[in-house]
Amino acid sequence: MSLWVTKFGGTSVGSLEKIRSVAHRIAAVKDQGHSLVVVVSAMGDTTDDLLEMAWNIGNELPERELDMLLATGEQQSAALLAMTLANINCPAVSLTGWQAGIESDSQYGKARIMNLDTSRIKKELAQGEVVIIAGFQGISPDADITTLGRGGSDTTAVALAASLAADHCIIFSDVDGVYTADPRIVENARQISLLSYEEMLELASLGALVLQPRAVEFAMLYHVDVEVRNSFNNNPGTLITEVAEMEEHRVVSGIAHDTNVARIALFDVPDQPGVASIIFKILADHRINVDMVIQSAMRDDRNDIAFTIERSEFNKARQVVNEIVIKIGASGMSYSTEVAKVSIVGAGMQSNRGVAAAMFDALARQDINIHMISTSEIKISCIIDEDRIEDAVRALHVAFHLDQGE
Repeated sequence: MSLWVTKFGGTSVGSLEKIRSVAHRIAAVKDQGHSLVVVVSAMGDTTDDLLEMAWNIGNELPERELDMLLATGEQQSAALLAMTLANINCPAVSLTGWQAGIESDSQYGKARIMNLDTSRIKKELAQGEVVIIAGFQGISPDADITTLGRGGSDTTAVALAASLAADHCIIFSDVDGVYTADPRIVENARQISLLSYEEMLELASLGALVLQPRAVEFAMLYHVDVEVRNSFNNNPGTLITEVAEMEEHRVVSGIAHDTNVARIALFDVPDQPGVASIIFKILADHRINVDMVIQSAMRDDRNDIAFTIERSEFNKARQVVNEIVIKIGASGMSYSTEVAKVSIVGAGMQSNRGVAAAMFDALARQDINIHMISTSEIKISCIIDEDRIEDAVRALHVAFHLDQGE
């Protein structure tokens, strides 16, 4: 029969009752003759609770020790699920990330998977076990525990599906799939049945929290079809795969928004070769991720450069940027943490005119001011005031008729 790799998120395993429900779902698939590798997240808010305990210790936390702490949440889920399966006569074994052969780099908190040694997993599968793997974690070249960043269990599952050549890769969460917009904001947001890798990658990168962007990158690179489904029902989900000629029947697939945004601007930056390189290399050296970058027109051999970062990194970034201002001879800086990003995504944007104009018109009709604009072949993003983000999402959902069927 076939090999399934599934992942159950924190809400799916948020209590012992929910773990029992997941165990019966797994056992039913096993009874059909399939082999299963199951990746689990930490139960409910466990990761947040562990972080809160850590921050109560103090503000200077060694990154290595933080990863050591946070990795325990997924191990707890894996062991409890394996024991629950054993109690319903379904043989199972739990493995940590490193026992499962997940080798990463040494970047604590945001480690990347570098290699997978699946020999232990294959041995357990051959013995008829359901293999339960603690997601979100790996082991560095120095044999230290690392974590893969928020949503890293998605990446664990897709990477394992690719390495094991699984027949199915299913990400279970508390939603039926990917929607045209956040249903908490747009009441008539519609579930999308099919998305291309490129569209899902843009949506995930722009704020849609259904899948971690790196998980989508793995899926696209290794041609792994991924289905996003609800662990609390049997409804069809959203299939993420290679899709050809999608632009023929829809221009915009979905609206994404992100409130974890801060905007920083540098004034009167010398217009000289290499200055931009200095700015963004210093930010990179401090592990500050930059998203949108806008450079204004030159005046008197100087220009302004604005960029966005994650708001969660703002305090660290502000200190670094103050040092950059002095180093490059800029006249100063400004910043705002009261902004958000709204984006439209769709493969059909490549072959349809006027999409940007329609987006800007929809925002203008709501009297929403645009601070920054960024585009690619299949997305347009705007930085706006945070207090208008829900109005923007609703207006764009209407403007591009996303409440209508596919």
